Amino acid sequence: MTMLCSAAVHPGLVADNVRKEIDKRHTLNATMKTNTSMTKNGSEPFTRRKKPRKRYAPCEIEFVPSVDNLVEPADYNNFTQFSLNYILKEQKLVGNALFGPLFGGHQSLQERDETYYAENQTLHCGFVEGPEGHPSSGFDLDETDKAYMATCRIVVSSCIFGGSDYLRRPTKSKIGSYSKKNVCFIMFLDELTLATLSSEGHVPDENGFIGLWRIVIVKNLPYKDMRRAGKVPKFLAQRLFPSALYSIWLDSKLRLHADPMLIIEYFLWRKKAEYAISMHYDRTCVWEEVLQNKRLNKYNHTAIDEQFYFYQSDGLVKFNDSAQESVLPSYVPEGSFIVRAHTPMSNLFSCLWFNEVNRFTSRDQLSFTYTYLKLRRMNTGKLFHLNMFKDCERRAVAKLFHHRTNETTDPPPTNLRLDNTSSMPG
Repeated sequence: MTMLCSAAVHPGLVADNVRKEIDKRHTLNATMKTNTSMTKNGSEPFTRRKKPRKRYAPCEIEFVPSVDNLVEPADYNNFTQFSLNYILKEQKLVGNALFGPLFGGHQSLQERDETYYAENQTLHCGFVEGPEGHPSSGFDLDETDKAYMATCRIVVSSCIFGGSDYLRRPTKSKIGSYSKKNVCFIMFLDELTLATLSSEGHVPDENGFIGLWRIVIVKNLPYKDMRRAGKVPKFLAQRLFPSALYSIWLDSKLRLHADPMLIIEYFLWRKKAEYAISMHYDRTCVWEEVLQNKRLNKYNHTAIDEQFYFYQSDGLVKFNDSAQESVLPSYVPEGSFIVRAHTPMSNLFSCLWFNEVNRFTSRDQLSFTYTYLKLRRMNTGKLFHLNMFKDCERRAVAKLFHHRTNETTDPPPTNLRLDNTSSMPG
């Protein structure tokens, strides 16, 4: 199926064009089913050919020989500077009898647009509480854990919520003595997952550790969708670790197989980047990612369409790998492994990406490129140094496993996706 768009398209036309294409697809699917049925019942034998399975392998990475005497380059931190503060509490809106605290806050579309400017500002970035007397908006941590996390300067973090995965410990032989002593390895769990892991023999010691992982229990998860809840530690390391200079995020399906300091040197310092994420191993265009999410029923199709129409109306176009100067090598990331310097622009991008996941679907690969391109478009001359590296490099530093279970999902609150300052296509 071919889906068309342009950089400046009327939202209604975008929705009409996409819906026409969807109608064509439904007609084609019905025809294909009829033909297939006739073939099965006819005299010719019906055979289904299996496509050969693609194999993906790690590639060689030339790390520095040792972390000994490894220091941040003197010319590294020459990035865009501005000040970010975060909205901590919202007051009840006058005349809104249905007000309730939301972890991501009640951000209007106008406020959302204004946050894309890389300038001194106070913005929504999770952890928003309601007025006095209202319950917590979620992601509640023990004060002892928060005090420990506030001391972390370099962080490796991951999470498992809803008992959805196994605990994968970093390969100890690959982690040097410096990192074992100076890097915080934080695994966020909810109480259900802790009980599940404990029944399998993974019990924290008296200091709260399972191997290198310091276990941090999260109570009162802010979302029913475990995938969306996992975006909190994935995108908001700057909120959870306020003193951190660098952080590495691993999805729970990965096992760390390289020293964190070598990773930071290779993906950030050597490339003079403040944010590093890998390209997807198979897809480069958001259009392909949308179709794949629907094909595998990864999320509610109507919610995906709503997000996709909105992004097209705001300038999202197809990936063009033949362009002379491509902005990114791919428009679809493999978002399971992220390396960040906690710079103002990196922190802003992380907040913006989280806010898109909070407002629309929890499928963050759908919102990555839109968020990056909009940030870039609205800040001419203020560079965001992003290193989008090959997927084989990700496979070289983190071993991939299958998830234990498939998580359930729920759509984001309707009042966040729509407000009276904007009309949604269709």
